[in-house]
Amino acid sequence: MRDQVKRFRSGELRALGEIAPRAIKIALAIAAAALALAIVAATFDEQGPRRFFFSYLVNYAFYLSISLGALIFVALQHASRAGWSVTVRRLNEILAANMPLLAVLFLPVAISLFLPRWCPFSWADAERAAGSELIAHKRVYLNVPFFLIRAGVYLGLWAWMARFFLSRSVRQDESGDPELTLQMERFSGPAIVLFGFSVTFASFDWLMSLEPEWFSSIYGVYYFSGAAVGSLAAVILLAIALQSGGRLTESITVEHYHDLGKLLLAFVVFWGYIAFSQYMLIWYANIPEETTWYLARQTPAWLWASLALLLGHLLIPLVGMISRQAKRRKAILGFWAAWLLAFHWLDMHYLAMPSLSNARFPLGLVDLGLLVGLGGLYVAGAIRVAQAASLVPARDPRLGEAISFENV
Repeated sequence: MRDQVKRFRSGELRALGEIAPRAIKIALAIAAAALALAIVAATFDEQGPRRFFFSYLVNYAFYLSISLGALIFVALQHASRAGWSVTVRRLNEILAANMPLLAVLFLPVAISLFLPRWCPFSWADAERAAGSELIAHKRVYLNVPFFLIRAGVYLGLWAWMARFFLSRSVRQDESGDPELTLQMERFSGPAIVLFGFSVTFASFDWLMSLEPEWFSSIYGVYYFSGAAVGSLAAVILLAIALQSGGRLTESITVEHYHDLGKLLLAFVVFWGYIAFSQYMLIWYANIPEETTWYLARQTPAWLWASLALLLGHLLIPLVGMISRQAKRRKAILGFWAAWLLAFHWLDMHYLAMPSLSNARFPLGLVDLGLLVGLGGLYVAGAIRVAQAASLVPARDPRLGEAISFENV
């Protein structure tokens, strides 16, 4: 094990180096062009700025979910004192540390609350909400000032937790102090609890309240399960991309891909279980105020999306990833990671867009522009974080265990 660690420390490229500034410029240029395309396309859309804000919310929820999934991954690894994941943990720490950027990117969502005609949230428009007695009873919770206060709490909490883990992990790269590991382990338990409550209420606020007369107590778990799928898929693709560029060639092995693949498959099944549980309970009870949400998603325009998620987010990857070799070959695992990331985006689209229109499936240049535009900003933010640190926790006490890790 000592020989492996010595070879790792002496012969592996573990920093982005000179490619980082150029990569940031390219990502920002792509983001600017794509966002401009989305704005222009929205001006010609029949629903105008309202269409833009809905699509913005979808893509914001998508990229936010990747960072949230990465954050809970880090917390869970410390809580379980896992050794195998040390060399992939920094990639998750980097993605989680994008939270300050995501807090800034929440501003268009906040601004939309003061534009009633274009706001995605019907409860924020007094005229649209006036005709609903149920919404009137929820005004104590669903009002603009309290909504913004809660959003600030969620985003501040996530940014603080992500910063806590990354800063101590990076400090350990210099000092090698094992006390820093103990600090992160002690904090991980409370962090998991805070994460669970905050993500649940954030999903209620930012997605479920798009249809304020409908409710589901399992909605937060549904969003979390999708976030776990999205973040694991993103980390797998990130690791493959870095290794193809000559980085992390020794610290991330086929054994790590195997375990990441197992986790990805497990959360695919978990997502399917939660999706089925929500649907089955609402279908069986057959209460009108609960079934309306699914009825909108079973119209001819949206039925194909529902079936696509059943097949593409659950059944097809379940069959495709079940074998051992599918999780041990980078090309195959990378394909399934990209596949699931695409279907995770469709899942976010499915959650929000029927609230805009269930008569047609809205998909066009507005959505493409915002997907690429916010993606460019997200990538630039991640590179900015990554360029200031090693891509692996170089002096973590469990580094040797991670490098020598083998699946049974």
